[in-house]
Amino acid sequence: MAMQESMLSRFLNAFKPQNYESEFTKFMRELKQQKPQLEAEQRESRAIWWDHKQDLETQRRDKESRIRQQAYVYQNKV
Repeated sequence: MAMQESMLSRFLNAFKPQNYESEFTKFMRELKQQKPQLEAEQRESRAIWWDHKQDLETQRRDKESRIRQQAYVYQNKV
């Protein structure tokens, strides 16, 4: 039984994740260490541009006022 366990453990050790870290991961880790406020600034910026309530009435008006574009925009209407 011990022999089977050692073979199994050797087999599993061959597939263990290596301690590889990409250059990009190193760069991001170092950048976050240099600028600890970076994540808070990212969240704040996201809140400005993306995380806001949608006005359904404005969306409806925008959709209704849209003009259909012809299939080939450079073709003259005949």
